[in-house]
Amino acid sequence: MTAATDPAVSEWKGFVRHDRVVDGRAAIVVLPRSAARGRPWIWRTEFFGVFDWVDLALLEAGFHLAYIDVTDMYGAPRALDHMDRFYEVLRQTYRLSPKVVLEGFSRGALFALNWAIRRPTQTQCLYLDAPVCDFRSWPGGKGRAPGSPEDWTRLKASYGLTEDQAAAYAGNPLDNLEPLAAAAVPILAVYGEADLDLPIEENVLVLLARFRGLGGEILTIGKPGVGHHPHSLEAPAPIVDFILAHSRSCDEPARRRPRPARPSPGRSSPAARPPRRGPRP
Repeated sequence: MTAATDPAVSEWKGFVRHDRVVDGRAAIVVLPRSAARGRPWIWRTEFFGVFDWVDLALLEAGFHLAYIDVTDMYGAPRALDHMDRFYEVLRQTYRLSPKVVLEGFSRGALFALNWAIRRPTQTQCLYLDAPVCDFRSWPGGKGRAPGSPEDWTRLKASYGLTEDQAAAYAGNPLDNLEPLAAAAVPILAVYGEADLDLPIEENVLVLLARFRGLGGEILTIGKPGVGHHPHSLEAPAPIVDFILAHSRSCDEPARRRPRPARPSPGRSSPAARPPRRGPRP
């Protein structure tokens, strides 16, 4: 059984929060006031608590919210191993649904996509936001993206790759979407159409074309005139509705779906930007 410490209990935005160490990594579980039928959950893979409108709406709807800190591992196999062990703890200790909603913001999409590709039958659906889909785009900067030399060095070390091996690497999510399509895992991708940090033609638009080409279900919400930030939608109903529609374990009474005002298609309301270290993809 995976080693996990007893949780430190606190309050987080009106909900009970558990902080514990799992497999040597800091982890967070936020509990809903009343769990929905089937005990559904959403897994934020990076940037816990940032642009969290969807997370809060789903907590209100009875979802658990989970996070484990595998920062600076960029979705490498060793990060996925930590995620596997966290998944075991969540199943055994919290009795959560065997299928999870994966939420990948920016570089967090590398974790979300790669874990879903590794574990497609344990993935309910994917919500990606301004996603990094090919690490050669970011942090590699091998196309139009400015990249991040510091992150590129850390990524190569995390994956155990040389410069030449990284440039030829065949394990990027964009090259391995077949398991998701075969398992009928649906994807929602939200992105800013003016994203210069992560050019959409190197990332989300390639994901869209390739996944549809494999027969996969993918819905996109483009935000005209918006760059890499802000993430998500401040009025998150379109995202929440997508997740609820694909979370078959929840019945309608348990969902208690919030009714925020809906934005016009493809647009989000302005939001304060968090401090950034470089482009923070």
